[in-house]
Amino acid sequence: MIVWTRMVALAFPICLLWFLSEIALGRILHSADDRSTSRDKSSLRLLWMTITPSLTVGIFLGLKGVGFIGTGSLAISVAGLILILVGLIIRWIAILTLRRYFTTDVSIQEGHRLVATGIYGIIRHPAYLGSLLSFLGLGLTFSNWLSALVIIGPIFLAFRYRIMVEEQVLVDHFGAAYDQYRRRTKRLIPKIY
Repeated sequence: MIVWTRMVALAFPICLLWFLSEIALGRILHSADDRSTSRDKSSLRLLWMTITPSLTVGIFLGLKGVGFIGTGSLAISVAGLILILVGLIIRWIAILTLRRYFTTDVSIQEGHRLVATGIYGIIRHPAYLGSLLSFLGLGLTFSNWLSALVIIGPIFLAFRYRIMVEEQVLVDHFGAAYDQYRRRTKRLIPKIY
């Protein structure tokens, strides 16, 4: 139990860095386009309205030990920390690949072009995959099945809605080029989904 407590303590600065980077992204990379509000269909708001209570309840359950997995808890916690870091790396690779086309709200930039290279040549939404891996990792860091489920379940559904909204905007803007891109790539998991 002492080792598990240390793992959770180690997760805190990593999660704080992750949280602060998301706030910075939201402030710096929000589209200035007035039309983005209608394109976004409140998906950004829904994400935050889902993430906040899911994390609050998931962390509470994790700290209270409700749903704690005793067998292999250290290995599960380590896997959780690794998933958080891998998720952050994937998310930032995606953001840096898109560069100026990345915004926190669904929008189309002036001169926007379809990016289908690098990590985007493998899956269509790597930034969302990175976030989802980090959220799953957080739940697992507590070595807690209930915490992981409460965190990842609702957040996955909110991201799924966001992906549908974003893909419709991209189809509307890029037409056949985006349809062709969708046929050769998966949303989040290569060759699966």
